[in-house]
Amino acid sequence: MRKPTKRAAEAALFNPVEALEQMPNAVLILDKESGLITYANMAAEVSLKLSRKLIVGSSLFTLFGDAERLEEMLVSVQHGDFEVQREDIEFGVGPARPDHTEFMAHLILAPLEDSNNIFLEWFELDKQIKSERETRLITQVQANKELMRNLAHEIKNPLGGIRGAAQLLDYELPDNSLKEYTKVVIKEVDRLQTLVDLLLAPHKKVTVFAPVNIHEALERVRSLVLAEFPKGLKIQRNYDTSLPEINGDAEQLIQVVLNIVHNAAQALSARIEKGDALIEVKTRVARSITIAKKRYKMGLDIHIIDNGPGIPADIIETIFLPLVSGSASGSGLGLTLAQTYVQKHGGFIAVHSEPGKTDFHIQIPYQLNENRGE
Repeated sequence: MRKPTKRAAEAALFNPVEALEQMPNAVLILDKESGLITYANMAAEVSLKLSRKLIVGSSLFTLFGDAERLEEMLVSVQHGDFEVQREDIEFGVGPARPDHTEFMAHLILAPLEDSNNIFLEWFELDKQIKSERETRLITQVQANKELMRNLAHEIKNPLGGIRGAAQLLDYELPDNSLKEYTKVVIKEVDRLQTLVDLLLAPHKKVTVFAPVNIHEALERVRSLVLAEFPKGLKIQRNYDTSLPEINGDAEQLIQVVLNIVHNAAQALSARIEKGDALIEVKTRVARSITIAKKRYKMGLDIHIIDNGPGIPADIIETIFLPLVSGSASGSGLGLTLAQTYVQKHGGFIAVHSEPGKTDFHIQIPYQLNENRGE
């Protein structure tokens, strides 16, 4: 057996800093004597919405304000009263984060052996709940998608036979007044056939991955919706134009956003009449994200926010399921189709709604996909 070289052995050495960078939880390293932060990993930057340059060298007070319980825990570790401190606490807002909000997190505080440093780690409890909800939603949508596909196939086969029999009966009937009934049967069969085709549409569509400029896609959607609602509706752009192209199917991504924006415009009918209807389309980069228990370094965030009446509480948990609609005239398939297409891109759609504000959040990871059909 070939012996490993010294260079190979050095390359294989464990790199603690690199390991901390890969951690999904936020980590800070503090100087034990001064309490100042000497290191912050990428997850801490994401959680605090601050760059590493602003975090390193600052104190916990600067980040979290007068966090009395956090200070007590830090003092206990500094004095050696406890080796490890664990607790669910509320992280406040300090001078370095004036425009941000408080959040609940599970905190781990411990001294690092053989060094004059303290290890501080946390994960946001709201994010954990949100992640579990997203995973549950993705699983639920996938199961219902398979159910509806199988059901659609089962319905489609006898529909052809019913329509054919009705046509033959219509041809044979001597009394024209009776033919009105066969025409009703044929019309209703055709309506059901259209519905079945809509249920099967996402599975028939081939997904072709190629570089997509997401803002070009969003501008196309904006033009289409404003052409249908030329008065009383404002679609406000809030773009991060530095975003790189995403690997995806342009037609499917346009359909996703179009379905959501069009639904929002329909929900804003009362405000459109008043002339103060607003839809904001916002794009941002998302870093260190987890989707369906998979970690990605970077993702695309699209928020579609409207000032409408909100989604009824009794359907918000099932809004992405087939045939669920908040509109009397809706088919309940638009959001199902959107969720299916986004899942084909490895992402998800979530929604938060209250009277006066509904926010549809689309998140898609930046990842290399081979050109393939699904």
